[in-house]
Amino acid sequence: MAGGGATLTEAVTINRVEAPVTFKAYMMCAFAAFGGIFFGYDSGYISGVMGMDYVIHMLTGLDKDSVSSDSYVLPSWKKSLITSILSAGTFFGALIAGDLADYFGRRFTIISGCSVFIVGVILQTASSSLGLLVAGRLVAGFGVGFVSAIIILYMSEIAPRKFRGTLVSGYMFCVTIGMLLASCVDYASEKRQDSGSYRIPIALQMAWAIILAFGLFLLPESPRYYVKKDRLEDAVRVLARLRGQPTDSEYVQQELMEIVANNEYELQLTPQGGYFESWKHCFSGSLRNPSSNLRRTILGTSVQMMQQWTGINFIFYFGTTFFQELGTINNSFLISLITTLVNVFSTPISFWTIERFGRRALMIYGALGMLICEFVIAIVGVTDGSNPAAVKAMISFICIYVFFFASTWGPGGWVVIGEIFPLPIRSRGVALSTASNWLWNCIIAVITPYMVGTDQANLGARVFFIWGALCTCCFVYAYFLVYETKGLTLEQVDKMMEECSPRTSSKWKPTSTFSVEMGLSDKKIDAVSLQEEKV
Repeated sequence: MAGGGATLTEAVTINRVEAPVTFKAYMMCAFAAFGGIFFGYDSGYISGVMGMDYVIHMLTGLDKDSVSSDSYVLPSWKKSLITSILSAGTFFGALIAGDLADYFGRRFTIISGCSVFIVGVILQTASSSLGLLVAGRLVAGFGVGFVSAIIILYMSEIAPRKFRGTLVSGYMFCVTIGMLLASCVDYASEKRQDSGSYRIPIALQMAWAIILAFGLFLLPESPRYYVKKDRLEDAVRVLARLRGQPTDSEYVQQELMEIVANNEYELQLTPQGGYFESWKHCFSGSLRNPSSNLRRTILGTSVQMMQQWTGINFIFYFGTTFFQELGTINNSFLISLITTLVNVFSTPISFWTIERFGRRALMIYGALGMLICEFVIAIVGVTDGSNPAAVKAMISFICIYVFFFASTWGPGGWVVIGEIFPLPIRSRGVALSTASNWLWNCIIAVITPYMVGTDQANLGARVFFIWGALCTCCFVYAYFLVYETKGLTLEQVDKMMEECSPRTSSKWKPTSTFSVEMGLSDKKIDAVSLQEEKV
């Protein structure tokens, strides 16, 4: 940008609202997906830890040689408490994160989350009793809530539109990598008969948080955060860095103009007020208006609820102990590792399919595939569950079920919530949606041990009838309520939701821009002191 100011010189053309993506800019956006590793690792390690002989003895006082193998397990209430307390902390952490992201920025909130998480991990590592372990998981939950809510927001705001779905899917892939690493570490340490059996997998989590926090120090803030704060000089600078362009590039000017125009348009519809007023905006508008903030908030929170209703976390939270309680599997840790491997290798498929076929199609057919697998598992388990051959068939269909989730609803649910909210409420909308995920995660973590525990309802494979019924709800939900957002900028998504229904959204094409409608083609950005940042 030269001279006394940078002029936004032309109206943005429909298909030219972003710069071509350079490899360096792509990698900068992709690094943020690393946050999925510590999210996935934290979700994955607890199943194995609760099945370790040393941990069972430490938390129950039972002697393995004096009780039967099916009785040498943690009581259902302890499994429920240990697992769900993290989700409870994460629920509140995600809600708080929405405010922090608006006041202090996306990067600051993620880095703060890493710091809080490390404190929680230290408490868990030092624990030798249930109390301190639970306290540590509660504190760590707040940190995970910060990161899981805002990393999706940050990635959606900095990623180029053509690869936004792929990059957010990359986050989910990193989640599966974290789960795989957790399973491997659990598998390697579960035979140890000292505190290292659980302290090693717990303490290793700190490494992922440190790497993410350090990397975020080097990455730029979201340009849309700067627009929201009316810091347009900073927005130009970071947008140019993210797109690999000079600050006076026409591409950068056009993209910024569209972001500013969309923000001004939304502020006209929902003027900003005080703290409580800003939260109230998330629920403004008519329930009958598909583009109202209320409908978008319901869509975001319900799609995350549905993601939990698929039952996938039953496999990753309680898979090890569930396989132990079937009584026909010699090495439940190995089976859990196999399901995690399926999860890892299935997720990258979505990198291509989510941009080729779209979010809506993936979630419809993914739900259909999952519900079929879950009903098959339930029927086989009920009719011939004690037959080792039948158990192998169940495990095979569990793996197919994991494949459908990992390649569709796993990444799809997170991609959708990062795209559907307008800028004035985006941070709080994504925070509410993520909090919904963790609320239902917590509910499922609380009730599942009672549903399948041998000392409680002891449903066994019959629990998959429940997951199958809920996946049927996911199928109907995706068909009637999920919009197609592939290939659109966040601002174009906003326009699309105003003009069409979910079932016709895949055919929608942009015909105008916010910058033209708001008359911003002659706006200027003062940048006297702005120097081009070398990237």
